[in-house]
Amino acid sequence: MSPVEAPSIFEQFPGGVFPAACSSRVLLDHVMSKWGVLVLVSLTEGPQRWSELRRRAQGISEKMLAQTLKTLEADGLVHREQQPVMPPRVDYSLTPLGEDLAEVMVPLLRWVGRNADAIIGT
Repeated sequence: MSPVEAPSIFEQFPGGVFPAACSSRVLLDHVMSKWGVLVLVSLTEGPQRWSELRRRAQGISEKMLAQTLKTLEADGLVHREQQPVMPPRVDYSLTPLGEDLAEVMVPLLRWVGRNADAIIGT
C-alpha cells in the first residue's frame, strides 16, 4: 500500500487564488497591501479613531488611509460608526469577518517583524 500523498498547493485551492480571473485576487490586493495589513492589525486592539490609525500607520497619507478604510469597509472587514456628537467623531472597528482575518495576520506580521532586518538588512 502506498502512503497517501498530501495534496499540492494548487489542489488545495481548486478554482481559486491562482487563476488570473479569480475574485480572490482582488481581495488579496485589499487585505495584503501594507496599509491594509497595518490597519487591520491595528484594529485588533479595539475601536479607533481616524487620528489614532494615522499615528499607528506612520507614513500613510490621508488619502491612502481614507481609501484603505473605505475599501476594507466595502469588503465587510471594517465597521465605520459615526458618533452623534459635536464635533463629529467616527470610530473604526473590525467586523467579525475582519477579526477572523486579523487573527491569522498577526502571526504573519510578527514573523515579518522578527525577520525583516535579517532579510532586508539595516
